[in-house]
Amino acid sequence: MRDEEHKSTSGLPAQVLESKSSDPIPSKETLNPVVDFAAGTFGGMAGLLVGHPLDTVKVRFQTPEIALKYTGGTFHAVRTIFIEERIRGLYKGIASPLAGTAFLNGTVFASYGFFMRLQGGTVSDAPSLAQVALAGAGSGIVASLVTTPTDLVKIRQQLMLSATGLPSTRQVVSSILRTDGFRGLYRGITVTCVRDCGYGVYFATYEGTCRLFKALKSPDRDVIDVNHSSLIQEVEAFESSLSWSELMVSGGLAGVAGWGCTFPLDVVKSQVQAYTGRGRHPGVISLLKGAYQRSGLRGVFAGLTPTLLRAVPVNMVTFFVFESVVAGVSRSP
Repeated sequence: MRDEEHKSTSGLPAQVLESKSSDPIPSKETLNPVVDFAAGTFGGMAGLLVGHPLDTVKVRFQTPEIALKYTGGTFHAVRTIFIEERIRGLYKGIASPLAGTAFLNGTVFASYGFFMRLQGGTVSDAPSLAQVALAGAGSGIVASLVTTPTDLVKIRQQLMLSATGLPSTRQVVSSILRTDGFRGLYRGITVTCVRDCGYGVYFATYEGTCRLFKALKSPDRDVIDVNHSSLIQEVEAFESSLSWSELMVSGGLAGVAGWGCTFPLDVVKSQVQAYTGRGRHPGVISLLKGAYQRSGLRGVFAGLTPTLLRAVPVNMVTFFVFESVVAGVSRSP
């Protein structure tokens, strides 16, 4: 997951930024949601560009027919792909998720706000980590409507080993529609839906880590005092704000936690979406058993190393770009 996102006005963890100016970012009531949407889009795109090569390695590790080609580990796989397919090989399939980034962010953020309101929270309430996790999980379920087709197209392209003649995103989509119809674009939606519930862990980890940093700076303050929920009130309650490095560390840890809790499902999802045969694909339990029988726990967690290596820089860059855009726009005249 989660080349992804942080929102301050839609109900997602709202953090105070450290800058040369002492003026805080405007509160939830005053910040234009368009700013959050744009910031999330740029953050997601930046993270995608940083992490896509390792995502390609992850997908190939998770596909048994191809994984045998890369037995020397993550960096050996990166080197092999680069030598045989050049830089284009490492970025195969990037067009689909890149094109869907804006819509995906909008879907995640809008649904997150909906699930926060559904829990009865108000603007003046500081959400508990349980509420953050529930809203994040709900947004992940809704987001799977977007991630399923974009991941499907991406995976099909990433598994093409030829250095030349790579079909375009449009050609891949057309091929799927001809073979399986519109339903074919949503192959693997069930396992994707369950996997994307990991957004709950992702957002809760980010928020919890930020609160921990604040508590370490101001141990005598109540980090989640409901009387200090807006950004302006947070600045008044906490004399020191989080630094860029603390925000980026929080983002990196969130990415690792989000992936770690659902990774076996991602392995299954890749295999389901890589399946191009006619008829019903093997079930989730069957695929997990097969992975375990082939390689033990290593098979169930195939591709975990490149994923975790990717999660830290991707989420650090994503949160950094997001916060930079929000800070820059909100402080402009």
